[in-house]
Amino acid sequence: MAEFPSIDTDLLRTFAAIADHGGFTRAAEVVNRTQSAVSMQMKRLEEDVLQCALFQREGRNVSLTPEGHVLLGYARRILKLHSEVFNTLRQPQMVGTVKIGSPDDYVMRFLPGVLSRFAQDYPLISVEVHCEPSSQLLQRNDLDLTIVTRKPGTEMGQILRQERFVWMVAQGYSPHEQTPLPLAMFNTDCFCRTWACNALDIQQREYRVAYTSASLAAINAVVSTGLAVTAQLQSLLTPDLRIIGEAENLPQLPSASIVLLRKPNSGSSPIIECFAEYIVEGFKP
Repeated sequence: MAEFPSIDTDLLRTFAAIADHGGFTRAAEVVNRTQSAVSMQMKRLEEDVLQCALFQREGRNVSLTPEGHVLLGYARRILKLHSEVFNTLRQPQMVGTVKIGSPDDYVMRFLPGVLSRFAQDYPLISVEVHCEPSSQLLQRNDLDLTIVTRKPGTEMGQILRQERFVWMVAQGYSPHEQTPLPLAMFNTDCFCRTWACNALDIQQREYRVAYTSASLAAINAVVSTGLAVTAQLQSLLTPDLRIIGEAENLPQLPSASIVLLRKPNSGSSPIIECFAEYIVEGFKP
């Protein structure tokens, strides 16, 4: 019987991440590798292991070949079975539910990679995600883990990362030249809205909150069409937006801390602590 080379599950996991996220760059973030490392992995999978093309490359766009689509189905099944074997035989206690709360912006930017990796490794654990502003999440006591934004010096819990708030506008547009300054912001109980408005008040800059939403996607839709300026964490910058600041006569904004809170008096739960580790890893700068 002919012997075939084995396929490393790490290669399949990276391959599935590329298929899920539409490119090497985003997949590299999800699997926590450099883009060059991801490219080398796929070169090995295509040339050394399977000896067929898995991707069609047109500039920066990547799509699967017919062979790639076939492999994707097998890869998902293999990865699922691989995780189930380890979880069932080595960690039978890792079955249950974990409830996490997070603002909408972190759900969009950071949680997809966290949830993807966690689901692959612990497929028998269900995750409930509750999206609310930080101020509302801080009032809840039914969540196992909570991600919130805090001012430096007022942190509670475990600091995941610290970064600046920045002003953003759409590429090719200059709504910051209007008077009053049109803003697109989260609803009134959002930290970044309060900080942005306070900074403009101190500068005595005229402004109006022209658009509000609880959804980052809705705010970005408004800003990307050139209708308004927004203030968000620097890590939330998308390719269609650009950062502006003092050169455009806008005040400097404070830094913020993203922190992870655990449910008080919940005791030590292997499921909660395991998911917390994945969150910490997924938020690393």
